[in-house]
Amino acid sequence: MMSKPQDFIITESLIALKNLRKSQKSFSLEKRVLWLIYLKEHKFKTRNELCDYLDINPRTQQRWSKQYKDKGLDYLLTDLPKNRKSKIITSEIHQALEERLNSSEHGFLGYWEAQEWVNKKYDVAIQYHWLHKYLITHFKTKLKSPRKSHYKKDIKAEKAFLKTP
Repeated sequence: MMSKPQDFIITESLIALKNLRKSQKSFSLEKRVLWLIYLKEHKFKTRNELCDYLDINPRTQQRWSKQYKDKGLDYLLTDLPKNRKSKIITSEIHQALEERLNSSEHGFLGYWEAQEWVNKKYDVAIQYHWLHKYLITHFKTKLKSPRKSHYKKDIKAEKAFLKTP
């Protein structure tokens, strides 16, 4: 048996919400304001009817309700991704990845090597595309970007080369 959805008070006036709806730049944000308008007007008998009308999932409506109750209208209308802390990559793995990525001697040859390294060293199975996205987001990595120096470069040979006129 499902619990009854929690009711909440919409503090903004109906006129303010309608004006706010007109000023939205994206359809998804306009839909959130429209959802608040319909709730305030009590236009639908059940929340499921409202979900069907707006073509949203009931879980989306629950999430919007929680965001509005906890953090207000401004947070509900931010179109920024709500990044959550990773449960798979701990701070220890994050730190080790950062050190290995910034190392000119022991860098990764590709994302697949980073995936294998995390799996072997920390016994954590991470999907390739997830780790790829994580590395780009947190470390601004790129495929085929040149390293600061070649990982097999002989430092003594470089110094001898630079001293030669």
